[in-house]
This record gives sequence, structure tokens and C-alpha cells, in this order.
Amino acid sequence: MTTVYVIMGVSGCDKKTVGKALAAALSCPFYDGDDFHSAENVAKMAGGTPLNDDDRAPWLATLAELLASHLARNEAAVLACSALKRAYRDVLRVDPEHVQFVYLQGDFDTIWQRIRVRPGHYMKAKMLLSQFDALEPPETDEALAVPIAQPIDAIVGWILSN
Repeated sequence: MTTVYVIMGVSGCDKKTVGKALAAALSCPFYDGDDFHSAENVAKMAGGTPLNDDDRAPWLATLAELLASHLARNEAAVLACSALKRAYRDVLRVDPEHVQFVYLQGDFDTIWQRIRVRPGHYMKAKMLLSQFDALEPPETDEALAVPIAQPIDAIVGWILSN
């Protein structure tokens, strides 16, 4: 059976960039979890208000269905999704043997500097801080952890070799 990958971490840690590169290396589809948020969630975040668990529940259910559909067809896929809390990852872990989480680790200052130079990014410093506050870093048996302070191709190579 194939594997679906969930590239996780706080906003600005390059989930989308790493995810697209990994999907290209695997010749499989890439999905950005942000594209599956409701219009209400997007408006809330754009207004500077962090999402709560109730906001995230239907979004996570949709993403879990997406992963399950790929596994049912024995198709690889890569999903970029914050998956900040273990409970969120538990929803997405539709098949513990075939869903691989990859945690992109970085500190607040590094990530904030990245976000500040991205044109049109809706994330505000207060919201990024709330993501770090909500983050429950995965245990070593739950996810591959990789520091973001290296080139994307090195990160992808590391993921593929582990």
C-alpha cells in the first residue's frame, strides 16, 4: 500500500513549498489544506482572528476524507496542513500505517521573518504567535521532524530517505 504525506507546522514554515516539491518527486497530487477552508474561516483569519477547534472540525473532516480516498485507491498524495494539535493529527491519521506526518520545525523569529516578506499573506504576528501557543509538537513516533533552516531539496531528500 502507498503512503500519503501530511506536511505540518505553523504558518510560514514552508509547508506548501516542501509539499509541492515532495509531490513532484513522488509524481503524485499536492493539496494545500488552506484551499479547503470555508469562506467563513478565511474571513476570520484575514480579519486577524485565530481559528478555534470548532472552526477547524469540518475542515479537518474534509481533509481526512481526502486522504482516505487516496488510500482507498492506493494512490500517494501530499497534503500541506498545519495539524497543530495531536487531536487534529488523530483526525487526519485515517490509516496509521500509511499516513506519514512530516513536522517542519522552526522558531518564531525565523518564521516571522519569512512571513513578513511574503506579499499578500494574511497571517499577522498575533496569529502566528497563537499558532505557536496552540502547537503540540509531535512525538518522535508520530512524525518525522525536520528543521526548516536548510534548502527545500535537502528537506525533500531527507523525507524520502526516512
